[in-house]
Amino acid sequence: MTATSFRLALAQSNPTVGDVAGNADRVRAFRRRAEEAGADLVMVPELFLCGYPPEDLVLKPAFQDACRKACEALARETGDGGPAVLLGLPWAEGGKLYNACALLDGGVIQAVRFKVALPDYGVFDEARLFSSGPLPGPVLFRDAVRLGLPICEDIWSEEVAECLAETGAEILLSPNGSPFRRGVSDERMNVAVARVVETGLPLVYLNQVGGQDELVFDGASFVLDANRNLTQQLPAFREALVMTDWLREAGRWRCLPGEIAAIETGDEADYAACVLGLRDYVGKTGFPGVVLGLSGGIDSALCAAIAVDALGADRVTCVMMPSRFTAPQSLADAQACAQALGVRYETIPIAGTVEAYRSALAGLFAGRAPGVTQENLQSRTRGTLLMALSNTFGWMLVTTGNKSEMSCGYATLYGDMNGGFNPIKDLYKTDVFRLAALRNRWKPDGARGPDGIVIPEAILIRPPSAELREDQTDQDSLPPYEVLDAILISLIEREERVADIIAAGHDRDTVLAVERLLHRAEYKRRQAAPGVKITRRNLGRDRRYPIVNAFSDTGEAAHAPDLGLVRGVGRAGGESFDF
Repeated sequence: MTATSFRLALAQSNPTVGDVAGNADRVRAFRRRAEEAGADLVMVPELFLCGYPPEDLVLKPAFQDACRKACEALARETGDGGPAVLLGLPWAEGGKLYNACALLDGGVIQAVRFKVALPDYGVFDEARLFSSGPLPGPVLFRDAVRLGLPICEDIWSEEVAECLAETGAEILLSPNGSPFRRGVSDERMNVAVARVVETGLPLVYLNQVGGQDELVFDGASFVLDANRNLTQQLPAFREALVMTDWLREAGRWRCLPGEIAAIETGDEADYAACVLGLRDYVGKTGFPGVVLGLSGGIDSALCAAIAVDALGADRVTCVMMPSRFTAPQSLADAQACAQALGVRYETIPIAGTVEAYRSALAGLFAGRAPGVTQENLQSRTRGTLLMALSNTFGWMLVTTGNKSEMSCGYATLYGDMNGGFNPIKDLYKTDVFRLAALRNRWKPDGARGPDGIVIPEAILIRPPSAELREDQTDQDSLPPYEVLDAILISLIEREERVADIIAAGHDRDTVLAVERLLHRAEYKRRQAAPGVKITRRNLGRDRRYPIVNAFSDTGEAAHAPDLGLVRGVGRAGGESFDF
């Protein structure tokens, strides 16, 4: 490194939450590779040493101790004259816990900076875990360059970046743990451009990659120069170690142009996220493979394709469990899908088992007409058999319900809801159809499944059915999925009033019925398996509704408050409230 040039290595990588020793070893491996490439500094994503998000694990004193001990060991190793390291970790100091970034160089911890803006919306809970740090100044690196270190949320408003610029920062290096959701790449770029415009400084946006529980981190890191030009674009959904070269020209640092990787967008990004989320959930929890029920329907077919792309066909077992209501076409379609994917395929007939349950209940159910209970015995029989396979062979059971069904409670507890993980949990039914068609003509880089058509055309065009009674289709009890999904998106993603949804052209009775189903099914969703977050608001940490809930939106027009009833309001500046 000189006063006019240096090489920065960006390690877009995949940590495992809680694996402090393993994550530290990953830093060591990056550092060795970066040294071979002539790098002066290696940067890793936010809280990389502990994994992100650590949730309440980070509150354990023993865990904090393990992170500090690993950080100090890494710091000592930088005394060998090799690259320095910018390391994200939790940092306990003065009775407080911070989300921190530490500069390790010359055998010591040269500097530590704390995250200021702590998100507590959506999937984030950082405000309950960490203390907010003071507005930071830059870090002087090897007497040559002053680095500003805004951590993730710190760049989503102007305050931190402006403070760094005003106190002498020359480059903004932002370590991130930013989860994937639709459209987030454009939002990140817009935010980064705004910070560059406001500060006049180049910005490095380094994001984590990989799955952690329901979250998928897509990477897609990038570098903007001071003129807002994109000089580096790292791939999405894949690890990468990229060298960036910096020159000081006319008193300002400039990143030399490098590779601009194409990143997945739209449906391709959604599918890639589902694959990565399932792959890492299975891999990081140690399952040898997965099992799922293959019904001949589109949901299970898409899940099977995702599973094969994530893990390889040799780690996926599909099971057809026909009842007396299973159509011959379903049998043929399931077998054709399994053959196209190359998976192990088993058939376990359930008609006799279901009849045994019905016989056992016949006395108590005497005089009652067959209904949903008898239908659900089929689903619960399948769930029991699949869990038996999971328990015996160690496979994780993949559950296959989509967001439309889960929103309306169109799923059976202890039946088709059984399972450890659901790759399509946050996909509406209309999304499922699009992604299934997409997979037949495309697959993401690194996918382990075959090319070409893996979901038979017959599955794409058949009306969806649970096949729990004769001639059943989903639309017997639900609106057409195009209508249902539009209403659900309005209710879930946008929290619109029922009156506004009706005013947009939807049938009043249909909207009211869907809103009732959505609230009544909350108790089921609390017991559902985790699954990949795709949309702005998944049916989990993004949307925390009470199970016991007596409120219902009756579709009345928006209420205008009667301001004449208000005697006083609270105001800033120390004025008292007057109510």
